[in-house]
Amino acid sequence: MPSRLRPAGLPADAGAGRAETAGPLGRTVAPRAWWSVAYAVFVIAWGGNEFTPLLVMYKRDGLSAATVDLMLFEYVLGIVPAMLIGGPLSDRYGRRLLMCPAPIVAAAGSMLLACGEHVATLSAGRVLSGVALGLAMAVGGSWLKELSQPPYAVATAPGTGARRQAMSLTGGFGLGAAVAGSIAQWGPWPGTLPYLINSGLCVAAAASLLATPDTVTRDAGSGRLLDDLKIPAVGHRRFRRVVLPVAVWLFACSAGAYAILPTLMLGHAGRAPIAFSALVCVVTLGCGFGIQSVVRRLDRPGTVRLPLLALTLVVAGMLAAILAADILTVWATLLAAALLGTGYGAGLVAGLQEIERIARPDDLAGLNAVFYAVSYSGFALPFVMALVHSGTGAAYPVMFTILAAAAAACLMLVARAR
Repeated sequence: MPSRLRPAGLPADAGAGRAETAGPLGRTVAPRAWWSVAYAVFVIAWGGNEFTPLLVMYKRDGLSAATVDLMLFEYVLGIVPAMLIGGPLSDRYGRRLLMCPAPIVAAAGSMLLACGEHVATLSAGRVLSGVALGLAMAVGGSWLKELSQPPYAVATAPGTGARRQAMSLTGGFGLGAAVAGSIAQWGPWPGTLPYLINSGLCVAAAASLLATPDTVTRDAGSGRLLDDLKIPAVGHRRFRRVVLPVAVWLFACSAGAYAILPTLMLGHAGRAPIAFSALVCVVTLGCGFGIQSVVRRLDRPGTVRLPLLALTLVVAGMLAAILAADILTVWATLLAAALLGTGYGAGLVAGLQEIERIARPDDLAGLNAVFYAVSYSGFALPFVMALVHSGTGAAYPVMFTILAAAAAACLMLVARAR
């Protein structure tokens, strides 16, 4: 399929070094056009993760651990199809058409969660939040990457778009958890106000996207729609041998840190268990956010040094989680959260930068979608571990030991791919 990312006759280096750059059809595009997309990704990620520190609140209020952990996973049911379908469709119909509805869908999901008095309503809100997040990651991420390079912006270092995407997601995940947890612990309307705040932010994001230039020329007649849903780059050797072994651990790390450990600490976190849950989220995602600007200096195209570093941090984090689940102290939990967060952050940058190198312009969104679909399978971890624990009596330190061994196996697999 021919690329539709640059109109014919527009040079690849158009606008380099100028305050404003020439966009498609002679339009002038401000080099900060990417900010609107980054903000939309940020607030949608905020909405996706504001539920997490409230897990402790819902469990404390009488919902079973399995029910709440299942609701955590349910938004993956929205994420995966939205990514796998929305990403390739945006390669055909344009980024704006697929991304502009995402903040509105996120606002609707938050409103359902704010009004939810029954599990079914809460579940519906989680699925809508997932649909919005899936579009934000696959479509918004590709749009952000393309707006970060000529002809839409001055020339930037390789991987800039991937880092902006990763930091927008991680910042939204972290701040959403911090605000929701703080309000739920000390503020009014703990099960309502956090979601209302996000709804307002999402409406503002939807308005900001309307003036953002599209980076893909709509071309509905260039072949069968089914062919657009095929992603040939999935078969790329480096994607299979390097990217996927990292992807499977990204949100397994996050879920292990801020969904499982705070639940185990419910009777050991003093008088503010919801705030402690939010703190674990902030530590996890704060470390993930901070490491992203550091590890980019270690990346070298054609090597596996950054994926290896990410998986080493994942193994270290799982080992720390064994200790935290065994002794159930605040310091051990925060240590595990910090290590798991750095593993998540390094792995996210490593995976996205590899995808930028592997993908063709016309399947970038599709390959992003596959990467995130695999990574979000990790949010099933709390539900699966709760079922195993209740069904077999397996202790959490034992299950974290198995996870550490599996992460070490992935580390060895990537090391052999160099």
